[in-house]
Amino acid sequence: MAATASSRLSELFRGTSARQVRLVCGVILFAYVVSHFLNHALGNVSVDAMEAGVYYHTAFWQFLPVTIVFYGAALIHMGLGVYALYQRRQFRWKTIEPLQLVLGLSIPALVMAHVIGVRLGQTLYDHEKLYPQELYLFFVASPGRLWQMTILLVIAWVHGCIGIYFWLRLKPFFTRAAPYLLAAAVLIPTLALLGIYQGGRSVAADADDGEWRTHNLTRRQVGTVAEADTLERITGGLTIGYLGLLGLALAARGVRAYRERRGGMIALSYGNGKTVRVPKGLSVLEASLRHSVPHASVCGGRARCSTCRIRIIGDHAALPEPSLREAFVLTRVGTNDPSIRLACQLRPTSDLSFFQLFTPQALSANAPASTPARIGQERYLVSLFVDMRGSTQLAEKRLPFDTVFIVNRFLGAVSQAVIENGGQPNQFVGDGMLALFGLSADPQTACRQALKAAAGIALHIDELNQLLSHDLRQPIRFGIGIHGGEVIIGDIGYRDHIVFTALGDAVNVAARLQDMTKTLGCEAIVSDEVRRTSGLHDDVLPQQEVAIRGRDEPMVVRVVADARELSTLVDGSARVAA
Repeated sequence: MAATASSRLSELFRGTSARQVRLVCGVILFAYVVSHFLNHALGNVSVDAMEAGVYYHTAFWQFLPVTIVFYGAALIHMGLGVYALYQRRQFRWKTIEPLQLVLGLSIPALVMAHVIGVRLGQTLYDHEKLYPQELYLFFVASPGRLWQMTILLVIAWVHGCIGIYFWLRLKPFFTRAAPYLLAAAVLIPTLALLGIYQGGRSVAADADDGEWRTHNLTRRQVGTVAEADTLERITGGLTIGYLGLLGLALAARGVRAYRERRGGMIALSYGNGKTVRVPKGLSVLEASLRHSVPHASVCGGRARCSTCRIRIIGDHAALPEPSLREAFVLTRVGTNDPSIRLACQLRPTSDLSFFQLFTPQALSANAPASTPARIGQERYLVSLFVDMRGSTQLAEKRLPFDTVFIVNRFLGAVSQAVIENGGQPNQFVGDGMLALFGLSADPQTACRQALKAAAGIALHIDELNQLLSHDLRQPIRFGIGIHGGEVIIGDIGYRDHIVFTALGDAVNVAARLQDMTKTLGCEAIVSDEVRRTSGLHDDVLPQQEVAIRGRDEPMVVRVVADARELSTLVDGSARVAA
């Protein structure tokens, strides 16, 4: 057990890149920004509403574990942003990524004064600066800071929205959710800025009242001039330090470029007669971008796919060892060949000859993703394989067109059941079909849909058997295999022969389970993964351990003698859960 947990932790570590860590930290920070903006929006009601809202806001974000996570995420996100500035050798200015980087790097310098004035002031001097004090500062005492704060709010929101867009744009639900996300992206900052304006007007009007000043501008709330000067000096020092850090990153880029030029140039030969000369230190994909050589890369060089793979021609012993992330990706795609490398991760130090494993005409590194929902992405799907039994014997005694007619009626009945239950018929192979569930549903719903589709297939085949009873010597029989798991979905093929499908171990296992129905004499075999995710109780279906071809360990499955009972089981578990 301990060894398994250690192995999983090791795989998780190897599979985690700096970009993924930056994304997680960014999502945490964006959640804080959304919470803060919604609090600002309460200014459209009243300043009292803003103060009431900030009580709950601070109660959550200043809860010690949350505070540690929040400030840790802020420091890590900032550090990885500076590292990204240093790391990037090739910027594609036609994309929005450089804008996101520039906006993100400007946020710490703009937010420094606010953080030091409020949070450090509270820590050092026990200040209690809330909305009345901050709005008084912006609208009465120092109006110039209002513009700085407005610019900060806009930059932080745009930077966060760009990050969320890059994260969600390849998700299957993004097309449906995009209008709502856009509405939120426009309404939330608009209401927040209006709330600040309305609250500021109210405070500016109240500030003429001496009693209001007595209650809201005490030393405990705004501090003394000396304390303010100290906080200003700290802000100035940290801002200079941060700008110095950015300057250091830029200087390090210059030093690296100088050393690379001094280190000499290397030749990269693409195996098709094309050769480019680049400085040492560039990755093969960066070299392709720099010289406008088409190179497949669905993820844009983030080591989140393997479409940029190359095969080294000749000796590969002198190449740098694969990074943890590169080794993880190559292991995921099942290759142990040391001559196969990821172009986005390999930084050769000597002349190199290679050829690309994926044709760049279909997936170019510098081509925009015009159809993001159709390019490769990883997600949880449920695969249902169904096959018609006895089609060979059926064809022996019939004319070819008669056989095709019956097979088409079979596939039509199966497809109807799949569609009725929320699935998508995907591939037709002879008299068999692959159906996918979960393209627009969560895993539990997808598993339930697949089980009900299996029951629907059985009922539709019964109807087909009755309809063709006068022409069939024996009823049409079938076998179904159902399994769920992480797969890669996307367009596969060449030129005019491209189809949308799923690839991965989960699909292969479903096919193996379908084959196994022949030896076990049942209509369907469901993996225990699908049974468990769907919410069915452990004792509703017979359990069996089976050996799956291509897998080292046996797999727990559920044997379904009569597929029609699956619909009743799913409906029954849903009623119990309700």
